[in-house]
Amino acid sequence: MNQWLEGGCHCGAVRYRVRVRERHAIECNCSICSKKGILHHIVTADDFEIISGEDCLTDYRFGTHTARHYFCRICGIQPFYVPRSHPDGWDVNIRTLDEGIDEWEVEHFDGVHWEENVGSIR
Repeated sequence: MNQWLEGGCHCGAVRYRVRVRERHAIECNCSICSKKGILHHIVTADDFEIISGEDCLTDYRFGTHTARHYFCRICGIQPFYVPRSHPDGWDVNIRTLDEGIDEWEVEHFDGVHWEENVGSIR
């Protein structure tokens, strides 16, 4: 599979596209991911593009300040971010894809114990 998909925030101000090579996502149970309900799909920088609304984004950093959690400043939705595990890539919240998530395989990741498990993220 090698397909470009589009997605965005709730209000439509922020739009992006991502190249999907496999429909695999991660559900993390760490403090921020469990509260947001994000389903992660990590890609390289070459497989991600912000189409519109970059000026509507704000970011949040905590802990090591490596991850950059981007949110639409209008509607508050986080469509993507730069993950701590892959700081040169992007992590797309597949719940924000236009096509939905029915065809995706979702794997659990124990983010509560992130340091011990980060090596298992693919």
